[in-house]
Amino acid sequence: MVLADDEVELDEAALWVRHGVPPVMARPHRHDDLELNLVHTGRLEYLFGGSGLRVEAGEVALFWGGTPHQLVHPCATPTDVSWVHIPLTEVLRWALPTEHVAVLLSARPVVVPAAVLVRDVAALFASWHRDVLDGGHRTVVMLEAQAFVRRVLDSPAGPAGAAGPAGSGPGAAEVPLSGAAARATAMAQYVAEHYREPITATDVARAVHLSPSHAMTLFKRVVGTTVGAYIARCRVAEAQRLLITSDRTAAEIAHAAGFTAQSSFYDTFRQVCGVAPGDYRRGLR
Repeated sequence: MVLADDEVELDEAALWVRHGVPPVMARPHRHDDLELNLVHTGRLEYLFGGSGLRVEAGEVALFWGGTPHQLVHPCATPTDVSWVHIPLTEVLRWALPTEHVAVLLSARPVVVPAAVLVRDVAALFASWHRDVLDGGHRTVVMLEAQAFVRRVLDSPAGPAGAAGPAGSGPGAAEVPLSGAAARATAMAQYVAEHYREPITATDVARAVHLSPSHAMTLFKRVVGTTVGAYIARCRVAEAQRLLITSDRTAAEIAHAAGFTAQSSFYDTFRQVCGVAPGDYRRGLR
């Protein structure tokens, strides 16, 4: 993905804002952020986790970027979109209701009409872009973004009624039990804060006072993947970000992302992304 002139990107673990024409994506990608899309004109068509997802003009999409997704089939109508990326580590500090965290980590996009959220969503996104570009009001923007995400998740047209790639969105009966969701959230937060360290699934289970087998079962039930795969996903997402935004060597990136050996970094990255780290960097630059 080629970064556009009107993209605003801050330092590590910060808000990322972009407005303009959708970028060309030659292959699916992942990133460990919560992503917000607002379609002003035209539409977005994604391959999301292998299934189709369409976001029409006047709609807002909310999803966790850890699921592989790719923009496809550019719309014939001129398409104008605003994107906001919020690091998952930041989102997990918001103390969202456990049912909301379960929705976000379940990898099911939420798509709602912008009109049901706030009076002028386009103006709100434009103010975020302007404030971040100016370098000020970053805390205010993050607080407003948190409130906006809560509005999306609380919307009557949100999680209970939204259709995701796998079919209907998670209604009330499908949301995991609050205790299970709370434990899974605590494990996800532990991974988000410690994936750069040499942690294992056993360490994650111990952090929430569960046996490894129980923790693995519970985590997969809520999040849809194993603890080990989630750790790898966080590390690869960090490596992807560093490959695009820095000139660090592969060895430096492997270490910074939490891989204990460069060989495991190459093997895991290729398994997740389908290409070697160097090819990934060249392709997206």
